[in-house]
Amino acid sequence: MGKCDFSSIIQKDREVNKAKKFEGTFLEYLDIVKGDPEITMLSHHRMYKLMTEPGIEVIKTDENPRLRRIYGNDTIKKYKFFDSEFFGIDRTIMKIVRYFHSAAMAGEESRQVLYLVGPVGAGKSSLMEVMKRALETSPPVYALKGCPIREEPLHLVPKHLRKEFEEILGVKIEGDLCPVCRYRLKNELNGEYEKFPVETVDFSIRSRKGIGVVPPVDPNNQDTSVLIGSVDISKIDLYPEDDPRVLSLNGAFNVGNRGIVEFIEVFKNETEYLHTMITATQEKSVPSPGKGSMVYFDGIILAHSNEAEWNKFKSDHTNEAILDRIVKIEVPYCLELDEEIKIYEKILKKSNFKAHISPHTIKIASMFAILTRLAPSNKVDSMTKLKIYNGEEVVEKGMTKKVDVFELRDEAQREGMTGISTRFVMKVLDITLSESDHNCINPISVMETLVKSVKELSIGGEEKERYLRFIQDSVRKEYNKILEKEITKAFIHGYREQAESLFNNYLDHAEACVNKTKIKDRNTGEELEPDEKFLRSIEEQIGITDTAAKGFRSDVTAYMFYVLRNGGKLDFNSYEPLKEAIEKKLTASVKELSRVITQAKVRDKEQSSKFDTMVEEMKKNGYCDHCCNVILKYASNNLWKD
Repeated sequence: MGKCDFSSIIQKDREVNKAKKFEGTFLEYLDIVKGDPEITMLSHHRMYKLMTEPGIEVIKTDENPRLRRIYGNDTIKKYKFFDSEFFGIDRTIMKIVRYFHSAAMAGEESRQVLYLVGPVGAGKSSLMEVMKRALETSPPVYALKGCPIREEPLHLVPKHLRKEFEEILGVKIEGDLCPVCRYRLKNELNGEYEKFPVETVDFSIRSRKGIGVVPPVDPNNQDTSVLIGSVDISKIDLYPEDDPRVLSLNGAFNVGNRGIVEFIEVFKNETEYLHTMITATQEKSVPSPGKGSMVYFDGIILAHSNEAEWNKFKSDHTNEAILDRIVKIEVPYCLELDEEIKIYEKILKKSNFKAHISPHTIKIASMFAILTRLAPSNKVDSMTKLKIYNGEEVVEKGMTKKVDVFELRDEAQREGMTGISTRFVMKVLDITLSESDHNCINPISVMETLVKSVKELSIGGEEKERYLRFIQDSVRKEYNKILEKEITKAFIHGYREQAESLFNNYLDHAEACVNKTKIKDRNTGEELEPDEKFLRSIEEQIGITDTAAKGFRSDVTAYMFYVLRNGGKLDFNSYEPLKEAIEKKLTASVKELSRVITQAKVRDKEQSSKFDTMVEEMKKNGYCDHCCNVILKYASNNLWKD
């Protein structure tokens, strides 16, 4: 039965591939073009189509408060083509797609190199790989059979007939025949170009079909044959020196014609070596080896390197001709916590690790990564800045004024171009998983591995100290807060109901206070003065002073009316500062009992029952028996100390 299934899958695939293949004459190809002119599209247009066809989601920030806090009124487009692979670099991706859109319209970008610059592990190579893989899965293209550069068959149309052909076919014919096909047309087909054989060809990285890669070459051994091919010495005795049959058009530009040519660590090459890149972009042609004529090139030139190499290259004024033909796009590290978490979750899904990962483990590792990438600010501390960049509602302690994310970004233009790489954090997670004795990892074990790994880093002492402070101070303190909430939530029965009740009471009293009205008791119907003591007991939790209280209450009520006017629903999570204050109020009310329960070695019957209920609740929230035990021991030693 299994054998039969495999056989049918193979057969079906073979039939599908056979149906896609075409082999015929140029005359037959012209009929196909007349029916579908888009098959003649140039390389940039093809890539733009591949990027946009899976779908585009336009994010309306006015409908999403969190995204509005991150992006303001900017229009954000998410491309499904990049969706499952890249996180937290939406603006970078939008710039890349914008480049291809302009190039697809035959704008100036179609004659320029797309150059990605950024720190190690930010995703430059991955972006390139996604584009190359997309070409491999794209529909085949029509090419002259036997052509070494797989060129567009319309190159056969003589110059004097092109205008007429363009009008009939509804296409623009660009480019000339390569020397090899010109020779074959003249000597094998007697100039009868309508009989020239045409076939479909696909793209392949491994087979070097439509995808050329240029690694950095030792400056002492640089040879342009890597780019444009060479003269086949074995054929020089058979044919004259200028005979196209002696040419081996197998350089990166020949291979990448109609597809992609990628330059890895581009500026490690000598400047002279890059001049071929200028002619390929600006003139859309490259020299042929030996004494042959120029060879037409239609391809996407992708290049990438780190920032140090870019700065060194840019500082040399003699490189202006190349710089003028480059579209530079920065690929920074992700600075958005929720998106950074998705990066590690994606990588872990692809791995074979089966260990249990305790809640907040990846979050803690991600926090450390982002803290190292943030520039210090005079306005807020690093952890607060991290939360603001993540779209969380943050109010300055004791103030009603919200911190402006755009002001913070303006302070640090190069933010995201330095810090710890994704690879470093991934290695830390891998090490923690490998060393786990109980097939379970948690934030505490990850923090320990982070400390060890940072100590082994080859960086300056001052920077190392700063990184260690982030782990041992900022991240640990934040985890303690998260854990305190987690245990409290698990401990309090009906936590949500209590939170909602406090929230509604606060709103009623704050609104009455702002509008100078009385509150009607829901049970007795009695009219009462707003409870100032109750309001202050909530506000004090987040450091709102007496003088700032009035402004905070006005802000809360104004925001709630805004939510209601826009058809939103009011609940305990609606306004982040108030949510934080209520959580702290609830935490304070059960802190003593929680401390007794987590620390007590001998518990009475009632305490044991509550402890067991709390453990069960934590297990429902994603903890296993082992990490629950470790985390509660950590809590008893680090939280609620006397």
